[in-house]
Amino acid sequence: MALESAPLFEDIHPGPPGGRAVWTQTSDGKRIRLGLWAADAPKGTVLLFPGRTEYIEKYGESACELAARGYATLAIDWRGQGLADRLLPDYATGHVEKFPDYQKDIAAMVAAAKELDVPKPYFLMAHSMGGCIGLRALMEGLDVNAAAFTGPMWGIEISAALRPVAWLLGRLMPAIGQGHRIAPSTAPEPYVVANPFEDNTLTRDREMWNMMGAQITAHPELAIGGPSFIWLHEAIEETKALAARPAPDVPSIAFLGDNERIVRVDRIETRMANWSNGTLHLVKDGEHEVQMEGPEKRGEIFDRIAAHFDANRG
Repeated sequence: MALESAPLFEDIHPGPPGGRAVWTQTSDGKRIRLGLWAADAPKGTVLLFPGRTEYIEKYGESACELAARGYATLAIDWRGQGLADRLLPDYATGHVEKFPDYQKDIAAMVAAAKELDVPKPYFLMAHSMGGCIGLRALMEGLDVNAAAFTGPMWGIEISAALRPVAWLLGRLMPAIGQGHRIAPSTAPEPYVVANPFEDNTLTRDREMWNMMGAQITAHPELAIGGPSFIWLHEAIEETKALAARPAPDVPSIAFLGDNERIVRVDRIETRMANWSNGTLHLVKDGEHEVQMEGPEKRGEIFDRIAAHFDANRG
C-alpha cells in the first residue's frame, strides 16, 4: 500500500537531520506510525522496537547514536500508543486485545521498510515490551542479521506475594466485562509526568528524564498511562509462553541495568545463559532504560551494539 506522510515532532531532542514519519496499515486495519532516520546510512537499518507507553520521538537520541556509527533507524509506534490507533475509548490506558497482534504491526513495518527501500541488512534493537514482541518475532523468523535488547520484558517484576493476585485479576476482570479498566497500582498519567526524578525506575540521568517529560508535556497526544487488565493478563501469558521456548538462532546481545526494577532479572539471565550465540552485559549504576542513561554509559552501550551489528553484517 502507499505510505502517507505522518507528523514527526522534532522540537525537543530531535533525531538525525532529514528524519521523516509515515503512516501504514496493518492486516487487521490498524493505522500505525513509523519513523525513519539516516535513510542513506551505509551499514544497514536497525528496526527499533520501543517499550510500553513509548513513541518514536523518544528514540531520536538513539537514532543519532546509531547514525554516528553508520546505521539507519526505522522505529515504530505500536498499536495502542504513540500516534498509532488507540484501542480503547479511554485514550490514556495502554491496551492490546491479544499480545501476538503486535506481530501484525511488525509485518506492516517490514513491508514498509521494503517500500521505503531502507538500507540492508536489517538488525533488531528492542527495549522492554519491544523485547518481548521482538523475541517472538525472532522465533517466528524475522529476517534480521543480529539483535540487541535493552531491559527486555521477558517477565514482569511483580512481588511473589502479588503474582497470584495479578494473575487472578487478569483473568477475572475480562470475564466480567471489565478487562478494559486500568490495572491497580498504575495511573492514567505518564510515569515521567506523575513522578519526581529522585529514585525513579527509568534513568539516573536528569537530562534524559527532563527530555522525556518535555516531549510528553509538549505533545500530550503521545502519552499513555497504566495498562489495562487485558494487557496485563496477555503480557503475563506471553512472557510465560516465550520462556518455555528455546532461543532463536540469531546472534544476540542484551543489556541490563544493575538496579533493574521493572522487568524480571531472572528471566533475562536465564534466557541469555541459554542463548548459544548471545551475550548479556550488566550496566553499572543503570536503571531500566539504559538507552536513556548519561552520555558516557550510552556511548559505551551503542559502541557495543554497533560492534555486534558490524560483526554480523554478513
